Amino acid sequence: MNLLGIDFEDWFHPLTQKDIEGKNILELGCGNGSLLIHVTKWNPETITGIDLGDSVLSAKINIQNTRYKKYKIEKRDITEYESKNKFDLVFSIGVLHHLKDPFKGFISVINNTKSGGSFHCWVYAKEGNSIIRYFVDPIRKVVSNFPWWFTKYFIASPLSCLYYVYAYCIVFLRLKFMPLYHYSKWICKREFLFFRHVAFDQLVSPQTIYIDKETIIHWLRSDNTIAQESVYIIFRNGNSWKFGGKKK
Repeated sequence: MNLLGIDFEDWFHPLTQKDIEGKNILELGCGNGSLLIHVTKWNPETITGIDLGDSVLSAKINIQNTRYKKYKIEKRDITEYESKNKFDLVFSIGVLHHLKDPFKGFISVINNTKSGGSFHCWVYAKEGNSIIRYFVDPIRKVVSNFPWWFTKYFIASPLSCLYYVYAYCIVFLRLKFMPLYHYSKWICKREFLFFRHVAFDQLVSPQTIYIDKETIIHWLRSDNTIAQESVYIIFRNGNSWKFGGKKK
């Protein structure tokens, strides 16, 4: 299995193919459809992707190239989207923390999940991201207003070089006490271009909100349609949260 496949399963864990196979799936914030492409390999009944950006055009092409037929991609605001036909599984990975109101995005996830269905989210954590919050985020607030090509090649690239060296050094020396050690151990499996992709994604976003565990607990307890015995919160790579559960 290639590394992208491994990442896909890791992002979705504790969900497995059994939670997707034969089910109607919705992704809120589908981007170019890269995750939905992997979802098709788990044989869903249908897939739907919603995103406000022009990336939906690429998503349609990318899904078409898989020859998967039962899909729908729409350009819509995920915080306002509510389907008449609810879904067996609704997921939002790497999106809620970029919204002006992440909680509103979470409510959309819940509202589009059918009774007995599952939901799953992944967000940047406040915990474990002090370097990013205090040093990278102030840079983002400035350079996110620059042309994307300038940010990518003149800001993200040199910052990626610095982190690339740092990450490999602390992982090689097993300096587990250093900031971002667990995340560095994960990302060091990837090539340099992925480092730059992550840096660019951090810097180009108009807003990023780092979400702590207490906030996620509050979200999960705030909606009485969520089956509390089903909820889970998982700390991933020392700097992000996966969480989800089922609707009653």
